Order: sequence, then structure tokens, then C-alpha cells
Amino acid sequence: MSKKKKQENVEKVYRKKLIKRRKPNRSIVGDIFLYLFLAFIALVMAFPIIYAVSCALKPLDELFKFPPRILPQNPTFDNFSDLFVTMGKSWVSFSRYLFNTVFITFVGTAGHLLIASMGAFVLAKYDFPGGKGFFKLVTVAMMFTGYVTQIPNYLILNRLGWIDSYWAIIVPAFASPMGLFLMKQFMEGLPTSLIEAAKIDGANEWKVFRSIVMPNVKPAWMTLIIFSVQGLWNNKAATYIYSEEKKTLVYAMQQIQSGGIARTGQAAAVLVVLMLVPIAIFVFSESQILETMASSGLKD
Repeated sequence: MSKKKKQENVEKVYRKKLIKRRKPNRSIVGDIFLYLFLAFIALVMAFPIIYAVSCALKPLDELFKFPPRILPQNPTFDNFSDLFVTMGKSWVSFSRYLFNTVFITFVGTAGHLLIASMGAFVLAKYDFPGGKGFFKLVTVAMMFTGYVTQIPNYLILNRLGWIDSYWAIIVPAFASPMGLFLMKQFMEGLPTSLIEAAKIDGANEWKVFRSIVMPNVKPAWMTLIIFSVQGLWNNKAATYIYSEEKKTLVYAMQQIQSGGIARTGQAAAVLVVLMLVPIAIFVFSESQILETMASSGLKD
């Protein structure tokens, strides 16, 4: 038998063993139990959203029933119509609150993604004095919540003259350590050989970053977008912004929620409106988050 045939036989035996090893050792009953368990977990995780939407569709008399019902008996959109009527009576229009929130969320997310990605690229693929120490500082910064850094942030922003402006929310979002940490961990798995090959072909640093690095870490920056949008969209900004015409939609909605028992239905509608954008972004980007990187199987 030739050496080539021996090698082919060895490969066939190895493949058979590998397939046999990968085959799950479960019965049909075990599969049914597994699917039922996963369905139960999915139902538990989806229940808060279902209940929130259900409450928003309930008339006021059903909201105070005891014991409470999960689904509305007489669903209605009156809570949403009343909400927009209440918002329309404000001396600052609903569209202005919406613009403030969208502007802060878009600019803050875009800047955070760009700065975190560029910083992570340098930390992950280049060795320079102080690089490891700087990343340790970033890791330590993740231990501190926003409540701890709120006073020094306020003092710095006040000295810069940014209090009562959009930049008081946007600029601190650029420096969030979570984004830098997440992007660096993904970029470390990117083979350096891809970057070196691009440089041999004449690509400069910016082209390598834009055309090689960012497409291969797409799951990371899509995940970063979700976290950033969620944080900025739900930011009341009450600590740094005082002018009513610069307030965010979340702040205005929460003022309606504090209106007492008569606005219980509107408060339920507020909750649904506020969670629509983060949920929609997650649904549309879910496939990108779960997508593996193109270079995940390569080794340096």
C-alpha cells in the first residue's frame, strides 16, 4: 500500500471518530426535554416585555384589577393617544425632545465607536512604552460606576463650560472604558499576518484599520453599538442639562410617569416607547453579533 493511500485511510478513520464523538448521546426523550427547557427559559426572559406591552394596552380599570391579568381583556390604544396629547400640551414640543435624544445618542455612539476602535487597534497590535500600563488603567476604570465619577465629571465639564449643553453627555460617552476593553479583546484575536500583508501591498495605517481590522471585528462593534445606544437613549441628563428645550425624551417621559394614579396608563405606554429603540437595534443587529470573525480559525 502506498504512503498516500495509508494517509487517506488514517484521515478517514479520524473523520469517523470525530463524527462519532460529536454526535450527541441523547435519546428522543432527552431532546424533547431539552427543547421544552429552552422554551421555558425563552418564555421567562420574554415575559417582562410581554407584560409591559400588555399593561400599555389595558384600559385604566384593568390596570388596577387584583389579581392582575397578564393579557388585556379589552385592548386599547388610548394610553398611547393620551400620552401624545399630554406631550403636545408641553411648551416644548415632542419632536424637540426626540431630536435631543436622537442627536445625543447618534453622536455619542459614533464617537465612542471611532475612538474606542482606534485606541484598541493601537493597544492590541503595537508595542509601545506604557501600553500595558494604560490598558490596566482602563481595566481598573471599569470598576467605577457613573455615580462615583459624577462629581469629578461635573467639575471638569463646568470648568470647560459645557454644562447645560449636549456635549456634557456626548463627550464623557466617548471615554467609556467598556468600549475600549471590548474592542481590544476582539482585535487581539485578529492575525497580525493580515495587517502585515496589507502593509506589504502598500496600505497605510488608516486603510489597514478601515478595510482590514474593522470588517473583521464587526461582531464586536455591533455589540458596542447596542451597549452605547442603550446607555445614551436611557440617559435622563438631568444632572448636566437644565434648559427644558435641551432635555431628553426619557426625562420628559419620566415626568409624565410621576403624574400620579391618573397617569398610570400613560406611564405604562411610556415604558413601551422607551424600550422600543434598544430592542429594535438588538433585533436588527442580532445576526451580526452572533457572526464569527472571518479570521477566527487563523493562527499566527
